[in-house]
Amino acid sequence: MKPLKPQQHSLVIHDAKIHWCQIAQSTRMPHQQGKVTLVGAGPGDPDLLTLKALKTLEKADVVVYDRLVSAAIMALLPARCQTLCVGKAKGQQSITQAGINQLLVRLAQQGKQVCRLKGGDAFVFGRGGEEIQYLRQHSIKVDVVPGITAASGCSTYAGIPLTHRGVSQGCTLVTVHAEKDLDIQWQALATLNHTLVFYMGLSKVDLICQQLARAGLGTETPAAIIEKGCTDEQRLIKATLATLTEQVKHHQIGSPALIIIGEVVSLSDSLAWYQPQIDAVMSMNQCQK
Repeated sequence: MKPLKPQQHSLVIHDAKIHWCQIAQSTRMPHQQGKVTLVGAGPGDPDLLTLKALKTLEKADVVVYDRLVSAAIMALLPARCQTLCVGKAKGQQSITQAGINQLLVRLAQQGKQVCRLKGGDAFVFGRGGEEIQYLRQHSIKVDVVPGITAASGCSTYAGIPLTHRGVSQGCTLVTVHAEKDLDIQWQALATLNHTLVFYMGLSKVDLICQQLARAGLGTETPAAIIEKGCTDEQRLIKATLATLTEQVKHHQIGSPALIIIGEVVSLSDSLAWYQPQIDAVMSMNQCQK
């Protein structure tokens, strides 16, 4: 074999570099796959976002968000960030959970840093576990950033402690949003003698009150509903188990709303600290009259 000339030798080296570069790129492809981070956005107030949540939002290529994520939080996203709303609302056509799962996989496979932004905490009635299971079935890397769940945030902003020495030693979180018939042990809830918090229960407030009363919970038990908690539009309506349904109708409470039932509700007058902007405006109008 004849020895290669200098020019030919450099061409061979150049071709070899290209060849190995292509192999390296094909080898790295799985590692260049994107990642999905489930982020709890909290109950509404952007100041309640964790530092880790904020850092994740700043680095995200695309944010897939739910209906309950507040506009104030969405305003924090960098302009370059793509946003996709997959929020599900009652009576409205929206993307299915299966569709959301597939979307997350597809975006990650495109190499994107995906932020799956959920109201409250992803692991409290947020289907975060279901989404992680699906992503892992498709070999997608997943991180999770906890958020403040509505029960904690909204009750605090309403001046209602979920537990209080001598009043309530425990708290039960219940969702009354079900695709099929509700399977709730009302008798057990009524005899727990501690705080009950109902998520997504606005349309079933009458059912909740009736079932608890039928199970033995006293009709004079303090009850409250918090509309748009942790925002400037927060409204707190207090009643009893017997009158909550009537008060909800009278005040035309809308979604999102959180229901709290238990003796701790009676502490709100002495523990109240947050004055929503809507209350401040109403107070100013009353002063001007």
